[in-house]
Amino acid sequence: MKRHILAGALLALIAGTAHAEATDPGPDAPVAYDLRFDNAAHHEAQIAVTYRDLKPGPITFRMARSSPGRYAIHEFAKNVYSVTAVDGAGKTLPITRRDPYSWTVADHDGAVTIRYTLYGDRGDGTYAQIDPTHAHLNAPATFMWAVGYDDRPIRVTFHPLRPDWKIATQLPPAAGTANTFWAPNFQYLMDSPTELSDFALREWQVPGPDGKAYTFRLAIHTQDDPAAIDRFTDMAKAVVAQHNKVFGAPPPLDFGTYTFIADYMPQISGDGMEHRNSTMISQPRSLKAANFAQIDTLSHEYIHAWNVERLRPRGLEPFDYTQADSTRSLWFAEGFTQYYGPLLIHRAGESSLDDYLEGLGATLDYVVNAPGRAYGSPQEMSLRAPFVDAATAIDPVNGTIFTSYYHYGAMIALALDMTLRERYDLTLDAYMRHMWQRNGAAQVDYAPAKPYTPEDLQAGLAELTKDAAFAKAFFDASIRGSALPDFAPLLAHAGLIVRAANPQQGWLGANRVASADGKLTLDQIPLPDSPLYKAGIDKGDVLLRFGGTTLATADSWTTAIGALKPGQDVKLVYRNRAGERTATLKAVTDPTLEVVATEAVGGTLTPAQQAFRTAWLGEQ
Repeated sequence: MKRHILAGALLALIAGTAHAEATDPGPDAPVAYDLRFDNAAHHEAQIAVTYRDLKPGPITFRMARSSPGRYAIHEFAKNVYSVTAVDGAGKTLPITRRDPYSWTVADHDGAVTIRYTLYGDRGDGTYAQIDPTHAHLNAPATFMWAVGYDDRPIRVTFHPLRPDWKIATQLPPAAGTANTFWAPNFQYLMDSPTELSDFALREWQVPGPDGKAYTFRLAIHTQDDPAAIDRFTDMAKAVVAQHNKVFGAPPPLDFGTYTFIADYMPQISGDGMEHRNSTMISQPRSLKAANFAQIDTLSHEYIHAWNVERLRPRGLEPFDYTQADSTRSLWFAEGFTQYYGPLLIHRAGESSLDDYLEGLGATLDYVVNAPGRAYGSPQEMSLRAPFVDAATAIDPVNGTIFTSYYHYGAMIALALDMTLRERYDLTLDAYMRHMWQRNGAAQVDYAPAKPYTPEDLQAGLAELTKDAAFAKAFFDASIRGSALPDFAPLLAHAGLIVRAANPQQGWLGANRVASADGKLTLDQIPLPDSPLYKAGIDKGDVLLRFGGTTLATADSWTTAIGALKPGQDVKLVYRNRAGERTATLKAVTDPTLEVVATEAVGGTLTPAQQAFRTAWLGEQ
């Protein structure tokens, strides 16, 4: 049932009721955090954490260097300062620092309280943003912790800046204590984002796999009106239902609730980040301004409640916050999720066939024509995640050697789905359910009992198809290797056509340019073996004349290359680091691909194609 929650509503409506094995540790919790936001105008939070019943000897506190759902280093300690420590009697304790990430207290009386200031002004799934409108907190960017006490239960107390601030989190509420929540252990705390603001709340109920009613919550901080929020809630309910249908039921939620924490405010950064019983989704545009495109991120992140949170790669479990965590399986964990996100939006009736095929075609074109496949397989691209997943560096990189494991994996999923349907009368849905039962359903202490390896993924495919030779050949060719199938005959079963999008358009290998200081420069690395690449023209070279046209603006370049025909010769005058040069280029056919429906180009859909398409995409 949809509910409109007004400011000042009980926090019990926002945080779920615990029904898992662990329980609230109470006011004497061995670990307790306290967060205040009095200086939110300057993006600061004042945080204290108390550890009790400590072992004798030094105790070291750390800030994380990485975050669940991210695969790169982020160095959250850079935003922590004014750190002090006292013992259980309030006596000041000296702190020693030997590295940028930790603070060590040499001696204590069995209890230590660390106090620190946290600066945060990036609102997304990775960092923290604190301002007078909200506190948007990713846990690893927020919480300092003591090394060696990960299994202890934890209490967290928030002090909202304003009376109308509510609290959205997957942490269960502490009994009888306002604004206080608890976590069964350190790993669960660090996987629990929190939003404090005057957000709107919508809720609905779904039967869970354990026979209990699960509560789904949309806590949405936005400037949209209630009608837009209601529309988005209806979309979310329809999409969630399709996700649950794939697996037969919602994931077994630890405390009976799943929370979509949505921030659609102008100061936010676009992102989506999955967590065990919640997700943080953000975009600087309002729902109306984005035409409700935020449903794409919501759909992607929700399937992660199974795929990557509970059905989890071994390399990510347990998560190590002191380094970049890596796995060879992001093509499955992120890529198969990328495939299902838009597919289940379409099955829910929230996108048209044309819109779905436009996105599918763009992804297929990117992967098929991506030069990165020449440099590595999906497993290799998965291992490059620490260098690309919101990682930052000041030196340039070769942008042609990487193919996103999101899109790469999505096309592997498409190929496998089509092959299973055509050859075995099975589906990718069946494979996902099989892997869920095989490596995901069993959970111990809020973690998967059997995290998977790439070998498990291959074995699961062999078990499902009862064809070990097929599974090995598929993984050898397209997972350990970088081969792709011919998608045209695969998609033809659904009455879809893979074709050149611009067969009459000439192409040189790079289109993007930049204009600054009166210069027009090439703003992307040309694709290998393209006319520009073969001529030795590179990103950053100044473009001077194209045929008889002087290149002074981006529009002049766009117009010039837009008139090219395949096979046409053209002279390009440019300047690189060695001086002015002239190259004669022969345009080739634009390699861009698209996917269209047979009937959209005058063909006739056969009954067999219609049945195949309906079984795959759902009734529309």
